[in-house]
Amino acid sequence: MWFWQQAATWPDFWPDFAALTRRMADDEADLRRKLWRKLKREVATIPFLEDVLTAHYCAFDRHTPLHVKAVLVGAVVYFVAPDDLIPDSLPIIGYADDAAVLGLAIKLMSSHIKPEHREAARRMVARLREA
Repeated sequence: MWFWQQAATWPDFWPDFAALTRRMADDEADLRRKLWRKLKREVATIPFLEDVLTAHYCAFDRHTPLHVKAVLVGAVVYFVAPDDLIPDSLPIIGYADDAAVLGLAIKLMSSHIKPEHREAARRMVARLREA
């Protein structure tokens, strides 16, 4: 409740929020391209691949609330970003920060992740690993 009370008093909040929403929509195609490029390149080495895809499918489900999309897209962007806290090129620990960010996002938004998101992720992992 506090958020909505504060948001109503911030005259600049809603235009910024609308701009963020438009930017997320505009950047969706670019994010998808980067995600699929990285997944195809490193499919065998990512132990939490199914979680990445589950977050992706939930984030881009048109029925997912905007605040959930923002958290999950943020986690996927962190995964895709080449320069993050621990470089992905480091053996063993390279994906530790990515896994932590993604795990936290999924934990926070788990009530919005549907069985069909998880099933789509499982199917895609199987297809990617077969190729």
